Amino acid sequence: MLTAVLPFITVYPNRDSRVRLIRLLSFPGLLSLLIACTSMPPPAVENSSWVVHRDQLQQLDSWLLRGRVNVRYDEESHTPRIQWQQQQQDYNIRLWGTFNAGNTTIDGSPGFVTMETDGNVLTASSPEDLILEQLGYELPVSYLEYWIKGLPAPASSAELSFNALNQLSRMYQDGWTISYTDLRQYGAITLPRRVEVTRPRNDIRLRFVGLVWTIDEDANGTPNEARN
Repeated sequence: MLTAVLPFITVYPNRDSRVRLIRLLSFPGLLSLLIACTSMPPPAVENSSWVVHRDQLQQLDSWLLRGRVNVRYDEESHTPRIQWQQQQQDYNIRLWGTFNAGNTTIDGSPGFVTMETDGNVLTASSPEDLILEQLGYELPVSYLEYWIKGLPAPASSAELSFNALNQLSRMYQDGWTISYTDLRQYGAITLPRRVEVTRPRNDIRLRFVGLVWTIDEDANGTPNEARN
């Protein structure tokens, strides 16, 4: 973060440069910015009611997510960056930073999806078909919209497990296992910083790490922001 905020600083191993850096950091505005950039939502608190929390997450239909996703499929492993913007039923997913994904953008709505990879544009009715054909691995986007938040997808039944804080820690649905760790508290809502999605068949694993959430307060009717 120092690199992003202070791109003009060159630090040399001598006393004068250290003094200049300390003086620069003493400005209140810059110090506040650095503190904001390094802040972290607090750990999740005890969940008094899964039903209430489930309803809150179901109402959360507009959000922005950033992080990395480690994809292991058929003995290959890649770790692109991911940015996922959800606006009700419409979504925009960007993957970049790994050689087989290149710079990939997926725009979708119910029944129609467009994927652009290195200038090539393809369309289909299902994002799963496009991703498997073009990127070589399965990314269950239709389910991930729910799983990534900590919700079972509505298409089928799911088996849920909870931790000591009554927070969802593991879920089994349609042959997939979804595990949640490092849960964080964003106001009244709990959201994960780490989600692992696995399926024994084909040895598929999607490991989302370092997740940073931004919630559209007005669109969701949420009483406070959830952002890092």
